[in-house]
Amino acid sequence: MEDVYFVTPARRQLCVDASLATVQASSLLRKGDISLYIGIPFCPTRCAYCSFVSASIGAAGKLLEPYLQALLREVEAVGRLLESSGCKVRTLYIGGGTPTTLSAGQLQRLMEAVNHHVDLSQCLEYTVEAGRPDTLNQEKLDVIFAQGARRVSINPQTMDDRVLALCGRRHRAAQIPEAFAMARRAGFREINMDLIAGLPGDTPEGFRASLEAVAALEPENITVHTLALKKGADLYGHTENLPPDEAVGEMVEFSNRYLRSLGYAPYYLYRQKYMSGSFENVGWCKPGTECLYNIYMMEELHSIVALGGGAMSKVNLPGGRLERFPNPKYPQQYLERGDALLEDKARLFRMLSDVLQEE
Repeated sequence: MEDVYFVTPARRQLCVDASLATVQASSLLRKGDISLYIGIPFCPTRCAYCSFVSASIGAAGKLLEPYLQALLREVEAVGRLLESSGCKVRTLYIGGGTPTTLSAGQLQRLMEAVNHHVDLSQCLEYTVEAGRPDTLNQEKLDVIFAQGARRVSINPQTMDDRVLALCGRRHRAAQIPEAFAMARRAGFREINMDLIAGLPGDTPEGFRASLEAVAALEPENITVHTLALKKGADLYGHTENLPPDEAVGEMVEFSNRYLRSLGYAPYYLYRQKYMSGSFENVGWCKPGTECLYNIYMMEELHSIVALGGGAMSKVNLPGGRLERFPNPKYPQQYLERGDALLEDKARLFRMLSDVLQEE
């Protein structure tokens, strides 16, 4: 990294430290292990920086219940395919979008269906994204915990109300500690919180205050993203309020020093195109609280079977090759494809079975 790619000492150390968690996570995998991802492509509002496939409830709320019905059908089908394939679910991640856009009753139906149809006896980790505090209440968090998830994400992105407004997030910073306290009351002892360096209107001083406020809550994981300007985001082409790369660099460097000083260690990192200052996204954790799904997915250590709109399954093939199976991107397309979608899943599991036999 030093001689060929001219990586700075701090970045080299970051890579080496994160790789230790990858080695440990890899050692937990066995023949036939997979991860399961379930996507809920709905949010209360669309964030200005977001390029994911996600529909705002205001525009697509009427699709929520039909979407859930279709997803339950896919869960049932995948459960049958898992049973016949011999594959075992090692981690389960319900993401989005914002899964907690669903009501408490809808969350319960989804998670009960997963528990009924999918063998989770070998599952090491079960995570639900509860990212937007304006979608949370005690009932939802109690349901998530009662149905078996032990990790949640509560993601402020910033603790500055002015920056939140510029990003199109309707919640206020004061709702973050309230949501965090509700998650603790529900029983969660592994909570992740996301921040983004480089948001419109933010400054190094503002980012520092946000990180200090989040760290004061003592979450087990803190993920520091660097803003990436993707073509699908509303911010694309509207950069007038964005902090310069030098300011983003100050934010990132402060997070590295500060989180290390608090006993957090980097456990995964990755870069995307169009990131401010060409920095990276880094997941930080307290000892023993690494998110295994994040490592398995980012490092492509084993196959990921993904359900729901916009989800991408990836089958690891011999020789380091990947075969991708995309679900339809948008909720309406997901509803329309129906039988064809389940046929794709059957083909995916035939490939997984072939790989198992070759091994």
